[in-house]
Amino acid sequence: NAEIAAGRQGIIDQIKAKDVHEILADENLRQYAIAGGAAAFRVNCVQCHGSGAQGAPGYPNLNDDDWLWGGSVDDILTTIRHGVRSPDDSETRVSEMPAFADVLEPQQVREVAAYVVSLSGTPHDPAMVPEGQKVFSENCAVCHGGDAKGMREFGAPNLTDAIWFYGSGEDAIARQVSHPKHGVMPAWEARLGDATVKQLAIFVHSLGGGE
Repeated sequence: NAEIAAGRQGIIDQIKAKDVHEILADENLRQYAIAGGAAAFRVNCVQCHGSGAQGAPGYPNLNDDDWLWGGSVDDILTTIRHGVRSPDDSETRVSEMPAFADVLEPQQVREVAAYVVSLSGTPHDPAMVPEGQKVFSENCAVCHGGDAKGMREFGAPNLTDAIWFYGSGEDAIARQVSHPKHGVMPAWEARLGDATVKQLAIFVHSLGGGE
């Protein structure tokens, strides 16, 4: 009825007026935002991230603590707002891994793939690791870090935790090194509005991996 609708609109107006930290500090608003975010997630996000937010090849798991662009509620909000490589948002997050097939010899690609796989204890060819480490230091550490734990300012993933975006094992890593895939996430604020993206950010942050 009209009274219920007015009450809901009042809550939405509060969410619009507050930042995400103020919403989180208000238990009633926080609970409303989580419920509203879950509903919006079911309509807009499950197609890529899955009904349980568990992800799929090329689409990140949102339940763990492995974040490409940061796992604070502010980081998550920025990613939802502006997307990743979204062509219709000038503030979208952008990271472009070069196609190293144009830079490295095929043997070097195999070597660096073996080295990367070795970092997480995944089965690999140990004979290739020493040379692969050299290739990594000279070509990959600038974005992924000398310790290969990634750099969020570049959206460069942690390569030591056995969480793989486009498949695990030496062959899958070699393919990504040679001809990297670059996924796209829409910029959702223009489509859903400020209140809904805030609710989505708070919901995703609540799933267990939020920082």
